Amino acid sequence: MRLSGRAVLLVMCVIGLMAVYATDQILPARTEYVAEMRVWLAARATGIVAYALLTVLVSLGMVLSHPINKSTWKLSRVLFPWHENLFVFVVAFIGVHIISLVIDPYAGVGLDGAFIPGLSSYRSLPVALGTMGLYALLVAGLTARYTRFLPSGWWLVLHRFSLVSWGLGWVHGILAGTDTELLRLFYVASGLLVLASASYRYWVAKQQRPTFASSLPEALEEAPRPVIAPSPLPGPVPATEWTIPAARPGA
Repeated sequence: MRLSGRAVLLVMCVIGLMAVYATDQILPARTEYVAEMRVWLAARATGIVAYALLTVLVSLGMVLSHPINKSTWKLSRVLFPWHENLFVFVVAFIGVHIISLVIDPYAGVGLDGAFIPGLSSYRSLPVALGTMGLYALLVAGLTARYTRFLPSGWWLVLHRFSLVSWGLGWVHGILAGTDTELLRLFYVASGLLVLASASYRYWVAKQQRPTFASSLPEALEEAPRPVIAPSPLPGPVPATEWTIPAARPGA
């Protein structure tokens, strides 16, 4: 099932309400400082979840792009809906992440800094990398959904921006977060997962493992061809089969 743009807004609203409720339960606003930190906590939490989902999205996409999946199409049919709908949840969590940073007056990001690279007063370069990663993700996701508007062959080129988006998000999370030391193992594990998926995808392509599409012509060549006897040429029509038109009246 493909989720629509209306579903993205609905998921964003649900995630936003969950973030507000979770931060109130984890960090009740007993003081003014704690109340300010709750917005930052929601922004950081949604950013981490968005990055984790993006890691799964990219890894799953490289599994689906393996040439051997042409012969194991049942696996692709099971995984593809997850891959497609994960994009919706990644965008929704990123949307809540950005909104939390924009409404936080002490975050130093602001509306301009969130959407225009280099205008954030808080860690300008890491935030700019995150913004460019968002744009790369939108290019990869939207062009995949509307491939009919693209020239032939452009979809695959543009869809590879998803890997660029993940790389920018990885650097953004490490450099922009204040709790990177606590999440060091998380970033290392996610990086190894994507690296392993990419390496396996490259190995499969280099080994030129047989696929359904490549093995079918060979199977047809090796299969015995039926011998078709030529049909006999039509001979003269026997006289008994001749038809004589009836005589006209009065002739």
